[in-house]
Amino acid sequence: MKSLRLRSLPHLMLALVLTFAGIQQAAAQDAATVKTQGVVPGATAAATPATATAPAAAPAGGDAAAIAAGDALFKGNCAQCHAVNEQVVGPALAGITKRRPISWLIPWVKNSSKVVASGDDYAVALFNKFNKQQMPSFALSDKEITSIVAYVTSQEGAGPVAKDPTGGVTKENAAAADGADAGSGKYVDILLIVLVVVLIVLVVTLVIIGNLMRDVLRGRKDLDGRDVEILEQRFDWSKFYRSPVLRGIVGVVFALVLLYEGVQSVMAVGLTQGYQPTQPIAFSHKLHAGEHQINCAYCHTSVYKSKSANIPSANICMNCHSQIKTESPEIKKIYRAIERKQPIQWVRIHNLPDLAYFNHSQHTQVAGLQCQTCHGPIQNMEVVYQYSALTMGWCINCHREMPLNTKDNKYYDNLVKLHDTKNGGAPFTVSSNGGTECSKCHY
Repeated sequence: MKSLRLRSLPHLMLALVLTFAGIQQAAAQDAATVKTQGVVPGATAAATPATATAPAAAPAGGDAAAIAAGDALFKGNCAQCHAVNEQVVGPALAGITKRRPISWLIPWVKNSSKVVASGDDYAVALFNKFNKQQMPSFALSDKEITSIVAYVTSQEGAGPVAKDPTGGVTKENAAAADGADAGSGKYVDILLIVLVVVLIVLVVTLVIIGNLMRDVLRGRKDLDGRDVEILEQRFDWSKFYRSPVLRGIVGVVFALVLLYEGVQSVMAVGLTQGYQPTQPIAFSHKLHAGEHQINCAYCHTSVYKSKSANIPSANICMNCHSQIKTESPEIKKIYRAIERKQPIQWVRIHNLPDLAYFNHSQHTQVAGLQCQTCHGPIQNMEVVYQYSALTMGWCINCHREMPLNTKDNKYYDNLVKLHDTKNGGAPFTVSSNGGTECSKCHY
């Protein structure tokens, strides 16, 4: 029996090596899927920018462009506190033009505190009715406020609509998509484990059968010398281990692995993909952007207007949490920061080097990209981490593949014609418009 176990050892080692290789291959495949697949279409919930939302249909005689612009502005600035046909934090806005003229609404939106302080009877009554809750001021133009009013008017009488700034993707179907992905991954893992177990069982079974047959043949007396030689032959493992060829192969493989790991380590200098620091307040994007579907631009107010997407100050938190009060110790930290007049020291996660220029408004407002394109499924993250590599190669690859929206933009007409003539109808991408030229990002 001891000799049986010793003879089986090489085969068991082979089975273990194959098992390890299979597991490593599956893990590598999963990682590659995450890196190449990105955000699953249909799983991008509430963090989607309002500009990607389909505009409401314009009523007969209405200004469709103004309503579309008002739709985006309403969802980016107003939808967290107001709905058209139902009261939320603030009053329902249906019939607003019948209650107040546009000449009154414009200064109210720009600075409601100033209107209340002026002693306006309607403003004071409204302020008192809603528990003296301060409405934030908005740096919107008269035209933008008028477009919001146009959108509100177009939605009057449509009935309460669930806040969904994602263009129809709700937390239910987003969760269903995530659950389907998780379920399929679980089944693949189970199938892999079953196959590995079956492989080990087959190898062990074949080894046992071979050894039993060899023991049976040894008991026979009618075997000639050639048969006995074949029966008793052994593989010389010690000679194999000391073989110069094997040592050369192992040395080359070891050197290549060492070289590969060294290059990978050098290339990873300065990269922080997967970085997930602990924040001073345990703010959950999954709760706010996912479940409550708060638009990104409500907190990161400059994401459509500026180079940088600002980190929200505590007063933005208080727009909601002055009314939504719970006993959460994390929310108490916001109150403490307000009382002490101290900024919350958030830890920055996404940080490009100074030698690279990146403008949020170019990508969100002009290109119409969704936040998840770079930041991943932010609406599913309890604790935010850096989802994408944010390397130069990653950016260039996007510029090579991302088509430009040239529709109804005369600036691109001649460029598109020249491009189509030269490239035979290939997509007109960012790269086609010089998007991979060095000085676009480095100057």
